[in-house]
Amino acid sequence: MILSRCLLALAMVVGPMGAADAGPWVAGLHHMTLTDPVDNRPMQALAFYPAKGHARASHIDGYALEVAEEAPVAQGRFPLLVLSHGNTGSPLALHYLATSLAKQGYVVVAVVHPGDNARDPSRLGTLSNLYGRPLQVSAAITAARSDALLGPRLNGGKVGLIGYSAGGETALILAGARPDLDRLRAYCLERPDDHDACKTHGVLIADRSELSPQADSRVGAVMLMAPLSLLFGRHALVDVHLPALIYSGDKDQLVAVDRNAQALARKLPLTPDYRLLAGAGHFVFMAHCDAEQALRMPALCKDAEGVDRRHIHRSLQRETAAFFEQTLDAPQPQRRSAITLNQATTP
Repeated sequence: MILSRCLLALAMVVGPMGAADAGPWVAGLHHMTLTDPVDNRPMQALAFYPAKGHARASHIDGYALEVAEEAPVAQGRFPLLVLSHGNTGSPLALHYLATSLAKQGYVVVAVVHPGDNARDPSRLGTLSNLYGRPLQVSAAITAARSDALLGPRLNGGKVGLIGYSAGGETALILAGARPDLDRLRAYCLERPDDHDACKTHGVLIADRSELSPQADSRVGAVMLMAPLSLLFGRHALVDVHLPALIYSGDKDQLVAVDRNAQALARKLPLTPDYRLLAGAGHFVFMAHCDAEQALRMPALCKDAEGVDRRHIHRSLQRETAAFFEQTLDAPQPQRRSAITLNQATTP
């Protein structure tokens, strides 16, 4: 009898985890137009959320998604997460994570950062980008809470942030970090061959000198992937007192691990959960490529031998949901069994 109860309990925990997307909801997709606080011009965001209905195959900017566009939000009240993509990137590169979290009961608003996205890199290397990105995320939080579709279904609790690459820098500023621009200058003198961090030779273009780093007290936890964080010394992080989950690949070819994720994990006032993925590069966190993408951008699609991108993504889906369940307000009971276990992410 005792054995039967144990087996039943184990089945309740393990059963939904056979697929990371198992659950009572599909992923809805809501297109949002916000106002960029930097210049008061329109900016775009994509909101993924738990929906009832039928998901359909969609192709958006070259990415294949299974979503129910503009479908009604499922009944309940759900935590809000905001996603910040990397320099000259797209939030759709992380659609696998956003849609999985939506199916597990989170509303995920993914900002398309103006002037720093795949179609428009005009603000790259500027103060307006460094300090404007966090303002854009804060604007997305405000917009989501007042949105006619999403607002009534948000639980009103603390917000979780997801940051990839430069999005990690953005998330840290919102959590209370204050960038030290002298660190960038010193780093670029030391490593001038870092063409990603040092495009402007360590000196940001002072196009909006009146802007400054602005934290957002609504933020309750951060999840970072391959974070760009070399601007933050220990003193710059002293006000960051939020739980953090950090992932990085030990073969990151774009963001130097020793000066970014690894140093950040040592210096944060609250010890983060830091996961170093063996053999993984910077782009392992991006969505698995189809055949056309693999031909068009092979450097972003090919992983080292022995690195299973799909396996890493399945672990990210489970562990991110579990992390935010533990650090934000109480989740809906329907998804609790789907995120109980927390498995290692290293393939």
